[in-house]
Amino acid sequence: MTRPFETWTNQDVADLIAANPLAWIVTHGASGFRATPAPLLADLDADGMLVTLTGHLARSNPQVADLEADGRALLLFMGAHGYVSPSWMADRTQAPTWNYAVLRIAAHVRFGAASVEEALERLSDAMEEGRPNAWSPTEMGERYGRLGRGVVAFRAQVERVDGRFKLGQDERDDVYADIMAGLGQGDLADWMTRFNPGR
Repeated sequence: MTRPFETWTNQDVADLIAANPLAWIVTHGASGFRATPAPLLADLDADGMLVTLTGHLARSNPQVADLEADGRALLLFMGAHGYVSPSWMADRTQAPTWNYAVLRIAAHVRFGAASVEEALERLSDAMEEGRPNAWSPTEMGERYGRLGRGVVAFRAQVERVDGRFKLGQDERDDVYADIMAGLGQGDLADWMTRFNPGR
C-alpha cells in the first residue's frame, strides 16, 4: 500500500533535483562508509523519468577507488524542508513536526560514461543559466584544462528511486491553513501547495 508521503511523479523528482543538485554520494568499501557532497544533473528519458545522473569527483577522492571496485552508490537529495511549530496553530494540542521533500536513489556509477568536458560544461551551463553576465568555462583559458585533469566524470545508472514528500497531506484543513500562514512564502510553502492542490 502506498503511503501519502510516498506518492510523487517523475516531474516532482526532476524538479527537486534541478532545484537542489547538491547530493550526498554514499558508498561502502574496504574502509567502511564514505560520503561526499557533489552536484549531480538529471538525465531523463522521453517520458520524463530519471534514468541516469551525471557528475564528477576529484581524482584524489578515496570514493573513486570504492566505486571502481563496486559501483553501487546511494545518492541522497535534500529538497525544501523546515520545522513546523505548534505556535502557529489555533489548536494548541498539535505536535511539532518537520516537513520535507527528499530523494534516496540507488544507482550504479560508471566512470568514463560521460567525458569530463561534458560533465563540467553541462554543470556550469545549468548553474549559470539566467544569470546576468553569465560565466562560461572558456573564460578560464588553459587553466580549465589543467583543473579538468584533476577530476573524473561519471554517469550513475538509476536502479531505484525512493521519494518521501512529507508536505502536510495528512493534516486537517484548519491545521494545514495555520501551517501555511506560519510558513509564509518560500520553497517549502511552494512544495506544500504543489502537493495539496485545492487546499
